[in-house]
Amino acid sequence: MKVITIKQPFASLIAEGLKEYEFRTWKTKYRGEVLIHAGKSVDKEAMKRFESLELNYPLGCIIAKATLSECVEVNDELKGKLRSKENSFVYLGTTENSEWMGYGFKLENIQKIDPIKINGQLGLWEYNDVI
Repeated sequence: MKVITIKQPFASLIAEGLKEYEFRTWKTKYRGEVLIHAGKSVDKEAMKRFESLELNYPLGCIIAKATLSECVEVNDELKGKLRSKENSFVYLGTTENSEWMGYGFKLENIQKIDPIKINGQLGLWEYNDVI
């Protein structure tokens, strides 16, 4: 199964169903099930911003399963859509900068799972054990 490694706190925000888009500078043609791997590094500024949520932020493990349903170019329409969402606070800092461009991976059917310790990799990578 495909896996994507994501820095904390963003991996946990996805696992909790608060964040449905993951942003990358590269696009993918892959659609289907994907595991969410919380990397070993953290975005310290973002961790401070979300500390009031009192979530768990495990590192170096797979923490959720989702469906990657779309890969869309980040544009003003997408930024506006994300700003209008009830949980728009999770996107602050990623959609404000009008020069920030890239791709949004739309994640649906997000399910938290018991953490599985494993080292991450760059890009979409394969995990072959059964989940």
